Amino acid sequence: MRRALYILGELNDEDIVWMASVGERLTVPADHTLIEAGEPVHSLYLVIEGRLTVSLAGGPAIAELGAGDVLGEMSLVEKRPPAVSVSSASACELLSIPHAVLAEELTRNLGLAARFYRALTIFLSDRLRGTVGRMGYGPRPEQTTGTTFDDDLDERFTAQEELDEVILDSVHLAGDRLRRLLDMVRR
Repeated sequence: MRRALYILGELNDEDIVWMASVGERLTVPADHTLIEAGEPVHSLYLVIEGRLTVSLAGGPAIAELGAGDVLGEMSLVEKRPPAVSVSSASACELLSIPHAVLAEELTRNLGLAARFYRALTIFLSDRLRGTVGRMGYGPRPEQTTGTTFDDDLDERFTAQEELDEVILDSVHLAGDRLRRLLDMVRR
């Protein structure tokens, strides 16, 4: 869920309404491959309900995703095919926004573009820090007990003695925006 919080924390309410209005709600059955390693991805996905697994081609699951997680963001900014596959572990509801529609709006609406790319930068920066840590260049493995990306992220937030007020405000706004976006899409 933290992925969506990074993005929604930077966007404004008009951006959220736009996303809900152009997105298509998808129902995906269990054991369906949504993203195939090596194949192009044409949409940004927001998980509304359900669980998905991320795996390297032909390998075991390396991460789990759930409500509020975002998929397909890398393929929006980089045309190389994904290195991982994403499959539904349960029946899922998703909001799908075609990359072409999002790219057109980002070109037309420079305010949205600035907010969206800033959010993506913050999100990818945190993902890189987590990856570096898991590779052994950050905290030692015994210092990280979480089993998923979100568990590790929760641990890092918990370990901090106090969060910056700006971060707290952003997380609060993002949580509220996520709830409203999910409500709009569920209708």
